[in-house]
Amino acid sequence: MTKYIIRRLLYGILVLWGVTTVVFFLFNILPGDPARMLLGQRADVSSVEAIKKDLGLDKAVLVQYLNFLNDLSPISLHNVQDKESYWFLNPEKYGSPALQLNFGNRALVLKKPYLRRSYQSKRAVSAIISEAFPKTLLLATTSIFLAMVLGILLGIPAALYKDSPLDKFLLVFSSLGMSIPSFFAAILIAWLFAFVLADYTGLQMFGSLYSVDDYTGEVYLNLKNLILPAITLGIRPLAIVMSLTRSSLLDVLSQDYIRTAYAKGLSKFRVVVMHGLRNALNPVLTAITGWFASLMAGAVFVEYVFDWKGIGIVIVDSLEKYDLPVIMGAVLFISVILILVNIFMDIIYALLDPRVRLG
Repeated sequence: MTKYIIRRLLYGILVLWGVTTVVFFLFNILPGDPARMLLGQRADVSSVEAIKKDLGLDKAVLVQYLNFLNDLSPISLHNVQDKESYWFLNPEKYGSPALQLNFGNRALVLKKPYLRRSYQSKRAVSAIISEAFPKTLLLATTSIFLAMVLGILLGIPAALYKDSPLDKFLLVFSSLGMSIPSFFAAILIAWLFAFVLADYTGLQMFGSLYSVDDYTGEVYLNLKNLILPAITLGIRPLAIVMSLTRSSLLDVLSQDYIRTAYAKGLSKFRVVVMHGLRNALNPVLTAITGWFASLMAGAVFVEYVFDWKGIGIVIVDSLEKYDLPVIMGAVLFISVILILVNIFMDIIYALLDPRVRLG
């Protein structure tokens, strides 16, 4: 099991390195001058050159790439004496390292990844992401939980009563859920339940996650504003999970060991749940893994429609302002989440399926 986990971690590191490389070169071939974005179009030449030196933009592209990797790596090499060097261990940029090994004017440090600073707000990208990520995580987690629970619960009767009116109705619902684009579903659901039926539902189209009491000044969670975006974001994975549960359970229930279990006198509930559903959930868990990562990255439209202040809103605002460090940081952060979720679910999948070799 240990070798399997190490192997998956190494694969994840290789994938992350590939994503980092693509992101760096993709955004570095785009037109625009970051120094001008920071200082404005009326900045003098000396100020622009100073900003380029501070950002390392006066170096060759390959050197910039190595600087970028050094900034992102938790284990990095730095200069501890030359304050003019881009690699200088500046506490304003890198903070206090958790571990520092000095040898001459160099140091090998263990630190937090440095995602650089926003061109527009001058804030650290890590601070911007850490502020927005909990809201996106709450939305994505709630959506995938609803999709998983309801999808499995609806997929079981669809498989047990194949070709019945209930099964046909659920298949139609599944097809509609998979075919409706998220941005269209967001607009439709927001208009219907938060505008037309707002007096009955009590839901708001642009509701905030946090509310402040006018009298006490206390901040409290307003979870009812999570309902519509969570349902909207969860429609497609719900349809996928339900369809996969139905097809996988139908395949498992046709196996010989299921007929043997019935022949031994086991109850239908025990056969379906303990023997059938357990083995049918492997492809479902794989789909849930991919969809959870997709929800983390694909909540942009839903967050934008419902004005949910998560990473989606941050990405849209950064694209409008051409704020490359924020865009790059958000993409890399989502990539890390995707890789970690996939590694975790690969381990769970290996534990559930005895046919997977862990050696």
